[in-house]
Amino acid sequence: MEEQEYKSTYHAINKRRCVFEKAVSTRRCSCVKSLRFHLADREGVACESASGNAVCAELISRLRHNARFSLHLTSTDAPLPHAKEIRVQIGGLLGLQGLLHPELSASSQINNVIGLTDSAIHRYGRLEDLPYDVIVQAIVKFQGRKKRPHADNN
Repeated sequence: MEEQEYKSTYHAINKRRCVFEKAVSTRRCSCVKSLRFHLADREGVACESASGNAVCAELISRLRHNARFSLHLTSTDAPLPHAKEIRVQIGGLLGLQGLLHPELSASSQINNVIGLTDSAIHRYGRLEDLPYDVIVQAIVKFQGRKKRPHADNN
């Protein structure tokens, strides 16, 4: 399947893409509102909640904006490189989880993204009032998967 055809089919199937799709695809995050699907040899993640998707979109936007200096970015208007996006998504959610549930601060898993986001809104009132300085520290600390050594072709 050609890439353009794949993207066209993907968008036809997935009307509401999960904002945290990359994080959910790593299997380190899950969400009760997410729905996984397979297309060709790839996996996608849809969101079953319009309101949840809007809340998550606001959260990821705020995470990117607040982490831009730490990630050595001047702007977050363009898509982030994959590794930086993973750091923002998983590191940001882990930071938020540690903030809201200190007993889970050593965990490397997020069990329910929308539940975590709803808890943050319940505690702080609005996403803009979250202590992003603390959350960004978790983004900076987050280490993704280590690069695998290349096998020599000798």
